[in-house]
This record gives sequence, structure tokens and C-alpha cells, in this order.
Amino acid sequence: MEAARKLKTYEDLLDLPEDVHAELCAGELVTQPSGLPEHGHVQLGMGRFIKGPFGDDTDGPGGWWILQEIDVRFTRHDVTRPDVAGWRRARLPSPAGLRPIEVVPDWICEVLSPSNARHDRVFKARLYAAHGVPYYWLVDPAERTLEAYVLKDSQWLVAGTWDDTAVARVPPFEAVELPVGRLFFPRPPT
Repeated sequence: MEAARKLKTYEDLLDLPEDVHAELCAGELVTQPSGLPEHGHVQLGMGRFIKGPFGDDTDGPGGWWILQEIDVRFTRHDVTRPDVAGWRRARLPSPAGLRPIEVVPDWICEVLSPSNARHDRVFKARLYAAHGVPYYWLVDPAERTLEAYVLKDSQWLVAGTWDDTAVARVPPFEAVELPVGRLFFPRPPT
């Protein structure tokens, strides 16, 4: 008879060296390599086009906290680090000093890479739906696409898909136009 597997907790995650990028998924520590430059470029683009008007710009729609790679606890055994996540300020008055954040985000954006695409599309999509995250975006730098999903009756419905030629109004940030192609590095000259 095998011994029962001990599920990991956030304390186990904190015991890892600071330079290890890891999450806690169903009680298992999942480590990932650092993202490629394309990954970071998308995150910075989200900072500019989403955080700018919704989090920082006093002339924009405002009302959100938009944060990159911050620990979010969904259960004792599920703590993810979304690439970009957002909370309406009415639900999270301030994220300052919180680690992990225990309030479910209102929006999550994951940037796909070869090492994590399946995990983001399957495990995280199910986890986020089960905990009521209303909006989920997947950005694929290799394909230069953005997929947006809206949660309805615990199921993800496609809100839209866009490629790098689109300028889109994507829920929940329809108040601004998002130039999808500017999330990615410029295409090399042919």
C-alpha cells in the first residue's frame, strides 16, 4: 500500500528560492522556466494598454488594480501566479502588502508559451472558472493572437478572437481600443 501523497501548501511555495518561478496546482509545486522576451513584451503591452487607462491614468476609465505575476490563492492547495491579473477596486480596495492575494481576480490574462500552453488552457481555465473569474484572456505570442472568454454558468464562452491586424474592444475593457499587434514584437522585415 502506498503512503498518501502530502499536498503542498503556500508555505511550501515560500520555501523555494526566490528566483524559482513556481505555482501550487492541486497541491503540487509546478515550476516553470522564465518567460521568453516575447512573453515579457506582451506583459508590458498589457501594462501600457490596459493598466494605463484602467489603473494609472486619471483621465481614463480607471477603477482597477492591474498587476503582473502576483500570487493569488484560490484554495489552500491552489495558488497561481497569473501573468497579468486585474481586480475592480470596489472588490479589492488595495493590494498593497498582500501576499498572496485572497480575492479572486475579476480578469486574468495568461501569455502562452510552449512550456505552459496546455496548463493555461486546461488546468488554469478550469480552476479560474470554478472560482468565478469573470474574464479570461489567452495571448499567444507565437500565433500573434488574443482569445477572450467570458464566464457564464460556470462555462467559458468565447467573447472574441483577434489577430495582430485587429484593433479591438475586449471585455471587460471595452472602453478602450486595444491594438492587438502592438502587444507583440514587430515582424521582421521580409
